[in-house]
Amino acid sequence: MRRYEHPHRLLAIGLAALAGFVDALGFLKLGGMFVSFMSGNSTRLAVGVAGDPRGSLFVGAVIAAFVIGVMAGATVGRLAGRWRKQAVLGFVLLELIVAASLDSGPVVAPLLMASAMGALNAVFQRDGEVSVGVTYMTGTLVKFGQHLAAAFAGGPRFAWVPYLLLWLGLVTGAVAGAAVYPALGLTALWIAVAATALLLAGTVAIGPVREV
Repeated sequence: MRRYEHPHRLLAIGLAALAGFVDALGFLKLGGMFVSFMSGNSTRLAVGVAGDPRGSLFVGAVIAAFVIGVMAGATVGRLAGRWRKQAVLGFVLLELIVAASLDSGPVVAPLLMASAMGALNAVFQRDGEVSVGVTYMTGTLVKFGQHLAAAFAGGPRFAWVPYLLLWLGLVTGAVAGAAVYPALGLTALWIAVAATALLLAGTVAIGPVREV
């Protein structure tokens, strides 16, 4: 995060908020499964295998959908070249539109949500690998703690701030998703669609860039 200019930091925080919003909707829809946090799903898969393997089948499907989304996002981004961010967000937007249109479906919509969240991680890449993880925060919290410790030890005073803001973006989005779900259910995905469209418009305004 510290290597990025201010517009890209704001974009990353916006993407994290989008991921938190969609993940909260998926978590509530699926009764405790995630559509972006695959570490939690992996633990649920393992517990299911040890207990009732049949109960872990759909968790495995969600994980597979996420990985397929990662692959699709990486492919779309590679083909788009310098317009990678815009192309990947356009792909995410398309998947979320389809998922929102199928909001009554108990299976297809959550799988599309997981795929979209996987693809979202292709927005920020460097040297072919994810440079800012916007759908998972463990690494972000580790960096936040490391830079905060460095600040107390006399290092850069505010290097921890971008990581805290990224985490707060995801948490804020998740709070919003949890707040609207009781009234709207997965119809709230249309809010995510609108947010993705705004983020896409922001990346278009930034324009094509090198690998940042």
